[in-house]
Parts: sequence; C-alpha cells; structure tokens
Amino acid sequence: MNSTVPASGFKVGALEEIPDGGGRIFQFPTAQGELCLLVLRSDDCCYGYINRCPHFGVPLATCDSQLLYESNHWIKCNVHYARFRWMDGFCEAGECAGESLQRVPLEVRNGKVLVAEYP
Repeated sequence: MNSTVPASGFKVGALEEIPDGGGRIFQFPTAQGELCLLVLRSDDCCYGYINRCPHFGVPLATCDSQLLYESNHWIKCNVHYARFRWMDGFCEAGECAGESLQRVPLEVRNGKVLVAEYP
C-alpha cells in the first residue's frame, strides 16, 4: 500500500456527492502533503484513482468542472489528453499509452464511499 493513500475504511465522501456516470475530485491532508483523489461513479460502484497523470505527474483536472470524460467509458488528462479507461485507469491513448493511473480501491457501504482493503 502507498503511504500517501488513506488506510482501508477511510471515508472519502457520500455516494450522493458524486454524479452517477460522472466524477468528483476529493482532497485530503496527509503527512506528505495533500492527497488529491479522483472518484468516478457508475451506479452504486465507485472507482478511485490518484489524480495524477503518469505522463508528467500533473493532475488530470484541478477541479470537478474541468473533468473530461465520456460517462462510464473513459476520462482524459486536461494537459495532454491521454485517455484512461473508466473502470481500471489503463491509458489506451496518448503520451503514456500502456501505463495506468494509480488505483485506490473503493467500496460503497450505507451510502458512504470508503477506501477498501488493498489487494
């Protein structure tokens, strides 16, 4: 597990805060600075990624309104437009093709989005 990522059970937010078929950026303080977590929602399932493109390490977007995506299919980096698959963060087009976003496993319990156990 990456030490900059919250431990399993950490509450990210409420499911209702994330639009179905959309995404939201959450920010949390950590011992190493601020963690910026991108959460994508499909029905009652959420996919979490560190909000950092593997190409240059820049955020995919700096706020929710800048997120570029096709609902339930892909999300793009605002800087180089690398395209990542929604459900696993794999880059299928762009400067970092073949790389992946850093995944943060999430689970939904009682309407809350929580960090899940790491595999």
